[in-house]
Amino acid sequence: MTKPTHTHRTQGGRYAEVSQHAGAGPLEGQQLVIYHDLGRDVQSATTADDWRLHWRPIAPDDCPVCMGAGTDQIKGNKSRPCGGCYGLGKVKKDGETPADMWELAEVAQRIIIALENDVTEMSGYLALPGVMVMVKRQRQQMIDDSTARQEQEWRDGKGRGPGGRRHVGD
Repeated sequence: MTKPTHTHRTQGGRYAEVSQHAGAGPLEGQQLVIYHDLGRDVQSATTADDWRLHWRPIAPDDCPVCMGAGTDQIKGNKSRPCGGCYGLGKVKKDGETPADMWELAEVAQRIIIALENDVTEMSGYLALPGVMVMVKRQRQQMIDDSTARQEQEWRDGKGRGPGGRRHVGD
C-alpha cells in the first residue's frame, strides 16, 4: 500500500502525491498535481494552487490514525478524540503512538513549547511600529463589512410590506 503524503485540511483523508505536470490545452500555463486518494483508490488532478490551499503535508510526528486531525477518522465521529493520539494530533518524534501517559505528556510538552514559540514570534511582530494600527484598522473594517452585510440581508429578508419586503423607511 502506498504511504500517504498529504491530508485534506478540512475533510481529512489519506492522499499520496503522484506527480506534477505543466498543463496543456485549456490548462496551459498552470501547474497540475496528480494525486492518489488512498481511501477510494482513485487518481485525480488539481491545480498546484488548489493543492497548496486545500491539502497539507503529513509531518513525521502526525498521528498515523487521524493524520494529525485529533478526531476519530475511522468511525467518522468528529466529536470524539482519536484513539491513537488521544486527541492531540501528534505522536512521538519517531511516529510511534505513545504507550503510556508519560510518553503522552512528552508529546503534549512538545506541542506546548511549539505554541509558546509561535506566541513569542507573533508578539515580536506586533511590537513593530504600525502593525498594531494596521491590525486595529483591519478589525474595524471587518466589523463594518459584517454590519453592512447583516443589515442588507435583513432588508432583503421576508417582511410584511408590499411584495413581502420590509418597510425600512427609505
